[in-house]
Amino acid sequence: MASSDKVPVACPASTGEGKEPMGDPTKTTTAMRDKGTAMMQSWKPIRQMTLHMCSFACYSHDPDRQIEVHMYGHRVNQDFLQCAVYDSNSSKGHLIGIEYIVSEKLFESLSPEEQKLWHSHDYEIHTALLVTPRVPELVAKPELKNLAKSYGKFWCTWQLDRGDRLPLGVPSLMMSPQDVNMGRVKPELVMKRDGELGISTAVLKQSREGICGPEKKNLIADNWVRFRKGFALDVVETDMKRTAPFP
Repeated sequence: MASSDKVPVACPASTGEGKEPMGDPTKTTTAMRDKGTAMMQSWKPIRQMTLHMCSFACYSHDPDRQIEVHMYGHRVNQDFLQCAVYDSNSSKGHLIGIEYIVSEKLFESLSPEEQKLWHSHDYEIHTALLVTPRVPELVAKPELKNLAKSYGKFWCTWQLDRGDRLPLGVPSLMMSPQDVNMGRVKPELVMKRDGELGISTAVLKQSREGICGPEKKNLIADNWVRFRKGFALDVVETDMKRTAPFP
């Protein structure tokens, strides 16, 4: 199984009518039970999410495949954000991956091999592809300045754009849009996003003047821009590690 355009396995979940996930409609009794348990359980990790960002992402192995993403972030500390990534901000949004975001300081502490898996955010910020829905630019600007100097590692676990009705295959490494061939976001995607959120990317772009990227842009990040090579994962059968022989 490789992270490619093709469905990795023959599965009825990737074919058939409609785009909703496979499975029967939720029963009323199940929904009531869910609401009851939700009132009794702790949601501390989820309640730490305080930042909603919307942007676009490209598949590392095929930058021409681009998707809209909504990141819901939890600030671990001043230098580290962890985000759940959805395909929309609606109540029916699908969880399609995770993104980790680190400051320039933390990114520079990583090994070169690790840095190849990360992407920069300054282009997304300068072009207003990355927005913070419903938050005025004046309020969002301090956070945008921090994000412009940051780097992210985003694994997509559900390729909805491929038509998968369940998460299939292995995760795909995602990259940020860039001002190069195949890295530029398709105008129709931006127009659709702007219409849904009631914003104008062109207008917001004007307000981003003066926001600076990393002090010294690391050329290992956005590795595909320089070398036109991405990353794809394969599942490889391997011997299990064990401390004692199996009986």
